[in-house]
Amino acid sequence: MIDKFVFGFGFDIHPLVEGRKLKIGGVDIPSSMGALGHSDGDALLHALIDAMLSASGLPDIGTLFPDKDPAYKDIDSTFLLERALKLVEEKGYKIYQVDSTLVLDKPKISPYYEDIKNNLSELLKIPKERIGLKAKTSEGILFPPEKPAIMAFSLVILKKIPEKP
Repeated sequence: MIDKFVFGFGFDIHPLVEGRKLKIGGVDIPSSMGALGHSDGDALLHALIDAMLSASGLPDIGTLFPDKDPAYKDIDSTFLLERALKLVEEKGYKIYQVDSTLVLDKPKISPYYEDIKNNLSELLKIPKERIGLKAKTSEGILFPPEKPAIMAFSLVILKKIPEKP
């Protein structure tokens, strides 16, 4: 039997504002600013969720978890990821590999790479060796100092779960 792989791409962006916690990949990052959003604003998890949903032919994150629904107000995005993962598995797929890039001028997140990768490994149920994570700055080109933001891009590879005979 030939293994079937499918690919999905996701993107998310949130402005950073005072008075919010900064969560990246489900990990709290010390910062005076956090992502503004209806949920906790975890741009990395949102991009991953959209990529997973896209690869499996499901609607996007905004359709499944609308920001007009008060049930999702300030919700922890790990809950949304777990729900999306269950939907992907119901479609007959499992996560095989992910590759993500963050664009964020401040704070530097390299000290938190291992924590983020370990958390993603646990959440996605894959070895951390199959999780790519990079962070870049915009050099002030995309996000001027008076308008800070976080942006995430994710590529997800899903593997078809073999049907039981």
